[in-house]
Amino acid sequence: MSGVNRRGPGFTLIELLVTISVIALLIALVVPGLRTAMGSARSFKCQMGQRATAFDFSIFADGDLHGDRGDDSSRVDFALETFQENQYGVDEFWRWGDVDQVALPDTEGNDPMRCPEVVEPLVLARNVPCSNGAVGPAESVSYAFNMRLHRAQIIDSRGRPRAQAVRLRESVLDSGSVPLLFDADGHRASQQGVSAVYSGPSLDDVIFGLDQFWFPAKRHNGGGNYAFIDGHVSSSRSPLEESDWRWDFSPIR
Repeated sequence: MSGVNRRGPGFTLIELLVTISVIALLIALVVPGLRTAMGSARSFKCQMGQRATAFDFSIFADGDLHGDRGDDSSRVDFALETFQENQYGVDEFWRWGDVDQVALPDTEGNDPMRCPEVVEPLVLARNVPCSNGAVGPAESVSYAFNMRLHRAQIIDSRGRPRAQAVRLRESVLDSGSVPLLFDADGHRASQQGVSAVYSGPSLDDVIFGLDQFWFPAKRHNGGGNYAFIDGHVSSSRSPLEESDWRWDFSPIR
């Protein structure tokens, strides 16, 4: 019967629309969970990086194990900045030959102290201390170190508060609940016109000026990662409300 049309197997328009709708629904269900899982993985990698830095600090602070302390090698104490420069490979620890600047990650994939959520290139400058701009721009800095381990408020002979450089000793390792470094919001540091490599809440100290130097990041599911002197890492959305975190610690009394 040559006049009869025979329709072969296939999808009708309605069947096709239903299939597309089901696929779209499945994607809508899966994608948020996938994003959460990927975010958790990046947060875990960030924690591992912070934990490694805290471990390096424990070695650097140890009177017998510290190895090369650069400009502080002949002293029984050291500056937190010296440790930072050792970690980044800047100033007296410069690792990149005769070039005056290097962008990280470098050609060999070196990218120290980097949170995987921060993707902007980080530029290191030769013969410059950390506190004078060796690491930047601020927006590219992943971690800030506890500013009270770098500068402390003291009261001078006239009863006026002023800042004094901190020299750390091995005994600082006994203060395990003191934050060492944490996720930094470099964009906010830049807006506040301060370096992104040191941060600390003002609390009651005049020299820390109304939280001018306080810019923790909340890039991990609304919170940030915080590494402590004893090497452990914790996450928090409200770091100043954690009762056992010693933000007011100062090596100078």
